[in-house]
Amino acid sequence: MSASTPGHAPYYYVPAPSRHPVMMSIGLFFVVFGAGQWVNAHAWGMYSVLFGMLWCAFVLRQWFGEAAAEAEGGLLSDRVDISYRWSMAWFIFSEVMFFAAFFGALYWARVHSVPSLGSAENALLWPDFKAAWPSAVAGATASPAGTVEPFRTMGPWPLPTINTALLLTSGVTLTIAHHALIAGRRASTILWMWITVLLGVVFLGCQAYEYMHAYRDLNLKLSSGIYGSTFYMLTGFHGFHVLVGTLMLLVITIRLMKGHFTPERHFGFEGAAWYWHFVDVVWLGLYFIVYWM
Repeated sequence: MSASTPGHAPYYYVPAPSRHPVMMSIGLFFVVFGAGQWVNAHAWGMYSVLFGMLWCAFVLRQWFGEAAAEAEGGLLSDRVDISYRWSMAWFIFSEVMFFAAFFGALYWARVHSVPSLGSAENALLWPDFKAAWPSAVAGATASPAGTVEPFRTMGPWPLPTINTALLLTSGVTLTIAHHALIAGRRASTILWMWITVLLGVVFLGCQAYEYMHAYRDLNLKLSSGIYGSTFYMLTGFHGFHVLVGTLMLLVITIRLMKGHFTPERHFGFEGAAWYWHFVDVVWLGLYFIVYWM
C-alpha cells in the first residue's frame, strides 16, 4: 500500500468527493456504444472505442495518482488496509461470476441446446441438422444452408499452448518478485516485475496473432455460430483481463522504481498479484475446455 507509517494515519480516512467515477462512466459509455456500432459494420464505431479508451486511460492516470498520493502521504490506516483487501477479494469474486456465466453458456450450448436441436422432436423444424460440436465446421451439415459459413476450429497447438506457458511462467516470476519485495531486495523485485510485464505483453501479442489466424485462415468469426460466439466471448474477455492486469503490473513496477512500498506494507502490489493469479487460473480452465474439449 504505502511506504508511510500507518501510526500517524487517521482512524479511517475518507477521501474528498471526486469527479473521477462520473468521468470514467463517460469514457466507458463511448467504449460500449462504439463497440456496438463497430460490430454492426459502422466504421465510425472504432473511433468511438479508441476515444473512450483514451479517455478512460487519462481518468485512471489521475485517479490512481491520487490514490497513490494518499497512500504515500500516510493517510491510510490498518482499517483502510483491511477494507482494501476485502474490496479486492469481492471484486475478484465478481469476476469469477462473470466467467462462470460465460462457461455456463458454453456448457448449456454443448450439453443441452445442440443435442436438443438434433432430437426427433425437432426433425420437422430442422430435418438436416446434425447434433455435432462445433456446428457448421468444414464438411458438416449442422446449420441451414447459407446461415453460417463453414469454418475450422482453433486447436490447442501451437499458440494456445505457448500462451499457457507464458502465463504460468509469469505467475512464477511474479511470485519471485513478491518474495524479493518481502526480503527487501528492491532491485531484484523490479527486475522480476519487468519480466512479468514483458510476459504479459507477449501473451497479448500471441493472442492478437491467433485472432488474425482464426479470421483469415480458419474463417472463424464472431458470426460462426454458437462456437464462434462463445470462443471469442471467452478468449476475448480473458484477453481484456490480461490487458488490465498487465497495466496494473506496469503501474506497480513504476511505483516500485519510485520507492513506493515496503516489505511490511505493500497491498497495492498484493492486490495486483491476486488479480494476475486469478487471470492465470481462468486461462487454465479456458485452455482445456475451449481448446481441448
